[in-house]
Amino acid sequence: MPLRKSRSSAVEKALSPEEQQAKINEVRRMIGPSSEALPDFCSDASISRYLWSRNWNAEKASKMLKETVKWRLKYKPEAIRWEDVAHEAATGKIYRADYFDKYGRSVLVMRPGFQVGGKYKRKL
Repeated sequence: MPLRKSRSSAVEKALSPEEQQAKINEVRRMIGPSSEALPDFCSDASISRYLWSRNWNAEKASKMLKETVKWRLKYKPEAIRWEDVAHEAATGKIYRADYFDKYGRSVLVMRPGFQVGGKYKRKL
């Protein structure tokens, strides 16, 4: 298996498309039913990004992806609406950008350094 120098100082594996697909299938088997909970998030392209970030180590990538799916199911970031975070905007911590993402959704920019003390029922 050839190795190539990555952007960082580490060396990463260069896999053929067939080997990459085999790794993707392996991760999909390892995460099991978790992939059904968020099918769009567990696409081949998404799994490939996790594998790439873990140097094509299926075990590490599947662990990372499982944790991400678990977090997304718990906190539901896709369900955050402006009304839910408007109180944070009053403190200057969050603002709505004047552009949209590639799917036409509003982009919220969070600046944790602008956190104001105090107690909220639900802090971000």
